[in-house]
Amino acid sequence: MARKVPTRISFIVSMDHMRSASAHIESPGAFLAPDPAYLDGDGVPGMVSIVVPTHDRARIVGAAIKSVLAQTYQNVEVIVVDDGSTDDTRSVVERCGPRVRYLYQPNSGVSSARNLGFANARGEFIALLDSDDEFLPWKLEAQVRLLQAHPDVGMVWTDMTAVSADGRVIEQRYLRTFYGAHALARIEQVLEGTGALEGIWVEAPADVATAPTYKGDLFSSMLLGNLVHTSTVVLRRDRLRMGGGFDTSLTHSGEDYEFHLRTCSHGAVAFIDAPSLLYRVGAADQLTAPAYNIYIARNNLTTVLRWLELGRGRINLPEYRLQRRLAVSFRWVGEAELERGDRRAARTHLMRSLRHAPRDTRTAMLLIFAALPPAALRTARAVKRGYRRTVARASSSATPSRPQRA
Repeated sequence: MARKVPTRISFIVSMDHMRSASAHIESPGAFLAPDPAYLDGDGVPGMVSIVVPTHDRARIVGAAIKSVLAQTYQNVEVIVVDDGSTDDTRSVVERCGPRVRYLYQPNSGVSSARNLGFANARGEFIALLDSDDEFLPWKLEAQVRLLQAHPDVGMVWTDMTAVSADGRVIEQRYLRTFYGAHALARIEQVLEGTGALEGIWVEAPADVATAPTYKGDLFSSMLLGNLVHTSTVVLRRDRLRMGGGFDTSLTHSGEDYEFHLRTCSHGAVAFIDAPSLLYRVGAADQLTAPAYNIYIARNNLTTVLRWLELGRGRINLPEYRLQRRLAVSFRWVGEAELERGDRRAARTHLMRSLRHAPRDTRTAMLLIFAALPPAALRTARAVKRGYRRTVARASSSATPSRPQRA
């Protein structure tokens, strides 16, 4: 059964206070979603429209498309949105057959590309797939059956398997590792168990037949951090129409969190606790690469501030959780700004963080570093790196070369 929620918070964020945090942060006020009129109608019954944004990935987009065409569920259309590629993406896509449509736009970013895909989707259901990932064959059938079995559910997502660029499995169940918020909001406690997958799909593959499924209200828990991975998602057409597309003002990376939080704000969602996706990690062109950390941090903070305002009266979380979430979000931006050399912006965000968690020693130390003159900061960083190397060497020498017996 679902966990009892704590008393609703009385803590209200002062938005004027938050807006002064940094000029880099987008306004956290009400977001006007793109006009959802393009999703009018019920869509083709049973069809899943899979939207695949891509940019200069001719070498790999074909594998993503093939993983959709190989699904046990065959009522699909694939919409590949080429976001200004300069390679031979178009020819790769056009060789994939009549169920695959190619759309082109000048380079405008992944959010714009996904929204263009939504505008051209004909299906009753909409799925998302990044062009470097691959669906497992049973994915869409399991998710469609769950949505059909639970008419109140507007979105369903799953776990994922992390693989290297050459397809080697790195971690079989990666969702809870990649998204740290799962340690704060455990799905099996937040949502209600609805039985094993085989309860709604008798012919489910043996390796996933006993996978637990859950459904319920995830909105408040999503304020603690993202719990949903984009390429694992299937939405009902009407849920996407209610929420709108991706916010194109959240640029470069980290746009997915706000989209999924908004989706969850409109009603029940569901989770299949099995990996249905091969998620490639470590590539330099991924939007989760370290170079994009500052954008992910800023967009995370924008999302948190926006939805603390929009969610007034609906958030069922204790005040200390919200205070901690704000502290961590401001610190994340502060640390990222410090890494990129903007010490003034770093100090602003770190001081905001300390207002929500005054005793946080990590934030306090970062603030000290941000206040140091550049030369002293470089020296401090060199000392820190040296200390870490010393600890690593000591740890390595203390570790036996083979397991010791008792």
